[in-house]
Amino acid sequence: MDSHGQYEQRVVWAAVGTGIGPLLLAATREGLVNVVFHATDEVRDSALERLASRLGTEPVEEPGSPLLTEAIRQVEAYFAGERRGFELPLDWSLISGFNREVLRELASGVPFGSVVGYGDLARRVGRPGAAQAVGMAMGANPLPVVVPCHRVVESDGGIGGFGGGVQTKRHLLALEGILPEPLF
Repeated sequence: MDSHGQYEQRVVWAAVGTGIGPLLLAATREGLVNVVFHATDEVRDSALERLASRLGTEPVEEPGSPLLTEAIRQVEAYFAGERRGFELPLDWSLISGFNREVLRELASGVPFGSVVGYGDLARRVGRPGAAQAVGMAMGANPLPVVVPCHRVVESDGGIGGFGGGVQTKRHLLALEGILPEPLF
C-alpha cells in the first residue's frame, strides 16, 4: 500500500517462447493486461515503455509471479496443442468503449477452431455497417492470442490483416485447424 492506504499498481511481465516467436505477457492484480508479439529486445523495451506510460508504473520482470504463472501455463499449453481456450482473469484497462465491447464479444463468442467476419462481429455488438471499426478494434487488441483477433477474417474468405503479421495469423489459424499447416 502507498502512504494513502491505496494499493499501488503493480505490473509484472515475462517473455514466453512459442511457435510464433517470443510473446511478452504482462499482468496486474486484475489479470493479464497485455500480450505482445515478436518480443525481441527492441519490441519488448518499447512495449514496456508504453505500459509504464499507460499504467503509471514501471513493469517488473517476474516470470515466477503468481500473477503470471497461470497465464504462462495456459499459453504454453495452447501452443503445444493441449488447450483450446483461455480461462484467465483479464485486465481490460488498456482498451475502452466500442473496442472493448467488440473484443469482449470476440473473447466470449468465437470459440477455438472457428472464425467470424468483421461485419458479422459488428452486427453481434449491434453496429451493422461498422466492419471497418471492428478492424480497428482488432488492431488495438492489447491481448492478442488470448482475445483471439486472429479468428476475425474478411467476408469474402480473405484472411485479413493482423498486427502480428499475416504469417503469424496463418500459423494461429493452422494451430486451431482452420487452415492447413504450411508445407515449409
